[in-house]
Amino acid sequence: MNLPPLLEGRLIRRYKRFLADVELADGRIVTAHTPNTGSMTGLTRPGSHVWLRDSGNPKRKYPLSWILVEARPGVIVGIDTGMANLLVREAIEAGTIDTLQGYDNIRSEVRYGRERSRIDLLLEDGPKHRCWIEVKNVTLVEGDTACFPDAATERGRKHLRELAHIVESGERGVIFFCVQRGDAERLRPADHIDPAYGKTLRQVVGQGVEAMAWRASVTPREIRLDTALPVEL
Repeated sequence: MNLPPLLEGRLIRRYKRFLADVELADGRIVTAHTPNTGSMTGLTRPGSHVWLRDSGNPKRKYPLSWILVEARPGVIVGIDTGMANLLVREAIEAGTIDTLQGYDNIRSEVRYGRERSRIDLLLEDGPKHRCWIEVKNVTLVEGDTACFPDAATERGRKHLRELAHIVESGERGVIFFCVQRGDAERLRPADHIDPAYGKTLRQVVGQGVEAMAWRASVTPREIRLDTALPVEL
């Protein structure tokens, strides 16, 4: 995915979950929307190098959105959770993810399940050949291990249960971890943050839900999924 020209700056602070104050390269201080509801552990240090996207919409209260941050020298992280679905869809359509090929159609945000959910991506090749994919954006890396979630998530456990019901009905269900940074070599559930999520993940994988993780190469010009990671349970 190619990115539009971004504004560079230094993070002053993140607050109220959805807001961040940033000093731009020209000295202006702006408030940007933060499209990430997680804790963003390790990504909110004051002074961090950040990149903002301008929506071009002057009617928005916060026309700028915080998109990237340099977590450590040379490691740029994509924080926009909404971008994860687009990255996975792009990689499927490009044929990058070979285990998700063989479908004629992709739909987004399809209602499904016993708990009134919306699936991120639905792959279809006729009514009897379908694959339901729940995408999770991953930004936390400890050492060389990507960890999810970065905060306790009942909603995330609900999505796992929904996928288990899908598999029980005879269709494919996939939990897909989109790691928007290039320094991870594996993915593990963050049991030290949300042990209930890790327990549920292991349970549903045992019931046939497929767990996949892919790492992205991230620069201020583009983000692309390019490397499969082992999921260690």
